[in-house]
Amino acid sequence: MIYLDFEKNIKELDVKIKELQEGKQTASIKSKIQKLIDKRDEELEKVYSNLSSWNRVQVARHSKRPHAIDYINGMIVDFIELCGDRSFANDDAIIGGMGYLNDMPVMVIGQEKGCDTETRIKHNFGMPKPEGYRKAIRLMKLASKFNLPVIFLVDTAGAFPGADAEARGQAEAIARSIQECLDIEVPSVCVVIGEGGSGGAIAIAVANSVFMLENSVYSVISPEGCASILWRSQEHKEEATKALKMTADDLLELGIIDNIIKEPIGGAHRNKEETILNVKNAIFNELKKLSKLSKKQCREKRIAKFEEMTRK
Repeated sequence: MIYLDFEKNIKELDVKIKELQEGKQTASIKSKIQKLIDKRDEELEKVYSNLSSWNRVQVARHSKRPHAIDYINGMIVDFIELCGDRSFANDDAIIGGMGYLNDMPVMVIGQEKGCDTETRIKHNFGMPKPEGYRKAIRLMKLASKFNLPVIFLVDTAGAFPGADAEARGQAEAIARSIQECLDIEVPSVCVVIGEGGSGGAIAIAVANSVFMLENSVYSVISPEGCASILWRSQEHKEEATKALKMTADDLLELGIIDNIIKEPIGGAHRNKEETILNVKNAIFNELKKLSKLSKKQCREKRIAKFEEMTRK
């Protein structure tokens, strides 16, 4: 387990529990272990019910948090990955394909960060290049053609800022992806599962319903980037986080998102299976509601929803 800086007491309790569990298990020791577990759980609930905005950024970035691949493997049956943008290359920062959510055929498009050095390099740390967004556009068009609801899983620090991405039209690819999100005539649900960073996130986050996990974040810029611009120092990142109003609670209050999906006590990384099940149920229930809309209503309601945000 990787502990965050505000989890010092939790770490100490976990260390004591592990030491006792590795020793001889008498009735007295088992009773002591259970008391420590109860105390640890109480401490987890106390800490995670009072997280600051910056604490939530830390949880959203936790390396052991479930990623898009985990959700796809846990939610989608008979998943078939579709690769390439049919123009330049395949971008592993965006994973997409078809499968079944329970008995419902769906198209899934998600941003994947990777979980270790090898996979993080392969997936470019979840920062898509233009070919990633063009692949997403291709898959959205396929979904619309075959009447498949679309599920978006957002988890990126932002689109890749390299010179090669800019040379291939990064801004144009993001803009076209946003436009395609608006235009598709099938129901769409987006879930911010970790970081929702800038245009890199919104490129696949313009959906009929936008959900966020409880400890995810969604913003036009990172706290460090904001602090560097406004205060000329990243030391003000906590102040910037609060000012950006990037947490799920903030964005629900502002009307930017539609719902918050609860995480297990201690964050999604402490119970991946429960988190994935919560996300699966939330998406399935929402898609069942949206399936009652006609193709025209589906598109028009989505456009009207985002137009309304511009008037707030």
